[in-house]
Amino acid sequence: MALCFLFLVMCLVSFSSGDDLQRLQQQTKADGSLSFLVVGDWGRKGAYNQSQVAFQMGRIGQRLDVDFVISTGDNFYNSGLTGVDDLAFEESFSSIYTAESLQKPWYSVLGNHDYRGNVEAQLSDVLRKIDQRWLCLRSFVLDTELVEVFSSIQLHLWTTTSQTQKDHTYDWSGVNPRKQYLAKILKDVESALRDSTSKWKIVVGHHTIRSIGVHGDTPELVDQLLPILKTYNVDFYINGHDHCLEHISSRSSPIQLLTSGAGSKAWRGDIKSWNEDHVNFFYDGQGFMSIQLTDNIAKIEFYDVFGNLLYSWNSFKQLYSAT
Repeated sequence: MALCFLFLVMCLVSFSSGDDLQRLQQQTKADGSLSFLVVGDWGRKGAYNQSQVAFQMGRIGQRLDVDFVISTGDNFYNSGLTGVDDLAFEESFSSIYTAESLQKPWYSVLGNHDYRGNVEAQLSDVLRKIDQRWLCLRSFVLDTELVEVFSSIQLHLWTTTSQTQKDHTYDWSGVNPRKQYLAKILKDVESALRDSTSKWKIVVGHHTIRSIGVHGDTPELVDQLLPILKTYNVDFYINGHDHCLEHISSRSSPIQLLTSGAGSKAWRGDIKSWNEDHVNFFYDGQGFMSIQLTDNIAKIEFYDVFGNLLYSWNSFKQLYSAT
């Protein structure tokens, strides 16, 4: 049974309520399957083991024959890009992820550190001319023939306190007034999920919903986004922000919460001892995640900086014959 794969990206830049979501095509493999890597919080010009993680991503990406890569945000430290001519783009991206297996589309989310720089630079077509893999648009839908994945919900506007705004300057151009902008994001997300007919539904954002890492739970997402994801039977929420690898299962719904934010600097050492939901796996070091999808099986794997498999978990969907 061929299902539509929908990849909805909202990168916290303005678009009018009349804009249509741009639709892109992503082919599955000949057997109808799909595989991709997920990495976040990485852009440090190769430092903090970013280059080593990238090398292992290339090795695993080749073995899995990945179709694309998802970046969960904080793409360029410490303060995003200064502009489209910022050498950090090539020094932290093009010159780091050089493996042949990683020469695939990179669908990228914006993180809080990215908003400390020039947001429009990361969204610019100029970067795609420098490296055609790079794709960060205001919003888009990626269609394949397998599954629907909604990615991503970048809701840093919710989580910026008056103290962090005092300590740092953020590029809010195009997203004010924030209250109305966030209301539109939630409305668009709910509408897209409501219209989905796919078995598999995945939502990707930068911030955690649940986590035992240093940032912990994000109350605004728990209160306002998580109920929507549960209502429309989202299978996985994928995020970065906490510099770790993590799998948490909801106790009140089938949704699985997956953190892949260990692309460079990690080992924070600040681990919370309790979470309302069930923690299946937590790793405080560097690494990345892979996802392999078929019509009825999703395989989640976490790898460390040496390419060692740390954790593997499968989710199954019941196949029904057509009547």
